Amino acid sequence: MQISDRRILKLLAVFVVAACAVIQGQSAPGQRIDPGLATLGGGFVSGTAQANGTTLHYVRGGTGPAVILLHGFPEDWYAYHRVMPLLAKHFTVVAVDLRGIGGSAATPGGYDAANMAEDVHQLAEHLHLEHVYVVGHDIGGMVAYAFVRRYPETSRGVMLLDAPVPGLGPWDAVKANPITWHIHFQQTPDLPEKLIAGREAIYFRHFLDSGTFSDADVARYAQAYAAPEHLRALMEIYRAFPANEKFNAAQRSAISLPLVLAPGENSPFEKLMPGFAEALRDHGFANVKIEVIKNSVHYVADEQPEAVAQLIERYASL
Repeated sequence: MQISDRRILKLLAVFVVAACAVIQGQSAPGQRIDPGLATLGGGFVSGTAQANGTTLHYVRGGTGPAVILLHGFPEDWYAYHRVMPLLAKHFTVVAVDLRGIGGSAATPGGYDAANMAEDVHQLAEHLHLEHVYVVGHDIGGMVAYAFVRRYPETSRGVMLLDAPVPGLGPWDAVKANPITWHIHFQQTPDLPEKLIAGREAIYFRHFLDSGTFSDADVARYAQAYAAPEHLRALMEIYRAFPANEKFNAAQRSAISLPLVLAPGENSPFEKLMPGFAEALRDHGFANVKIEVIKNSVHYVADEQPEAVAQLIERYASL
C-alpha cells in the first residue's frame, strides 16, 4: 500500500505532538499535566506511582545520581522549581508531593513522618533509584530525617533545609516561639479545616511574603490544598508531630552518613541549629554539619535557589 507524502507529513506531525506531550510530562493517557512543568524547561516528566497504600505524584528530570526533594508547608513539589533545572545538569532529580498534598492522594491516616518516609522509600524502589540523597524543607525535612533513620543503607546522606527535628534538642523552643503559632492551631481537631476552607490563598499569603511569592504562586499552592481531603491531610501532618517526637527520641543507632542542617541566615531556627546538631550527635549521627544559607529566611529554595542548588550539589556528589 502506498502512502502519499501529505499523509506521511501528517503522521509525522502527530508523532511530534505526541512526543512533545511526553516530554512536557504526560506520563499516561488522560493524566492531567501539571502546568508547573512548563517552568522547568525540557526533559522533565510528571508521573504517579502506587506506594505504601497511596498514590504519590512526582516530577522527574536529569540523569546521574538520584536526589529526592521533599517540600514543606504550605507548598508542593513546585517549591523546588527554581532548583530542579540546576540540579538536573548533574543528577536524576525527583520532587515529590507528600501524601495527601497536590497530586498525591489523601488517605484516612498515615501522616507521621516515619510512615511518609516509607512512602518515599517505596517510590524510590518503584523508580529504581539507588543510594539516594534526600533533601527536605520544613515538614519535608522531618520526613527526610525519618527516611535516613529507617533506610540508611539506601541513602548517600540527607539535608534539612531550615527544618527542626521534633523531639530532639531545642524542639520545645521551636514550639514556644510565637512565629510558629500555626503548629498548635493546625493540630486543633476539626477547627482549622472549617476556618481555612475556601480561604486557602488568604491563609497561605500570611506565610508566603510578596517579595518572593507572586499571587500566582500563592494561588497554585492554595489549589494544591483546596480539596477537603487535602486540607485535612495538611492538618493531619501537624497532628502527627507528637508521634514524630516519640519516633525521633527513640532513635539512637549509629549512622555515619552526612547530615546537613541548612537554615536560612535570617531564620528564627538558625540560632537553634547548634543545639539540634549536638542532639543529633548524641543520638548517633557522627557526621553533622551546619551550612547557613545567606540572605534567606525560611523558604530558602525560593529565596536563594542558586545557593541551595550549589549546596545540594556539593554534598550529593560525595
